[in-house]
Amino acid sequence: MRPITRFPGSVAGRSSVVAYDGLVFTVATADTYELDMRKQAAEALTNLDRQLAQAGTDKSRLLSCTVYITDMARKPQMNEVWDSWVDMANPPQRACIGAALEDGDLIEIVAVASTKE
Repeated sequence: MRPITRFPGSVAGRSSVVAYDGLVFTVATADTYELDMRKQAAEALTNLDRQLAQAGTDKSRLLSCTVYITDMARKPQMNEVWDSWVDMANPPQRACIGAALEDGDLIEIVAVASTKE
């Protein structure tokens, strides 16, 4: 059986990153709760970069991202930040969904990547 690698999250009972069989699963949010979508999106993507690196991969290996945002009217602001961050030579499949999020989060990104091999 192949091993599952779990990287501890900031909350008990949750992993920040899980790696299994060449795949990496993670979720990223901003660390601060500013009411600016651009700032939260940039911070969430910085955290996503860090989490991918922790698992030995990077954004060029992203396969899929689901972006949850609290206000679809702010999607153009999120897209500005996304477009300046994403590896345009290797863009992942991406969906954006309007959702209620907790604790002042404006954005949450669920990502799946492959490991570097």
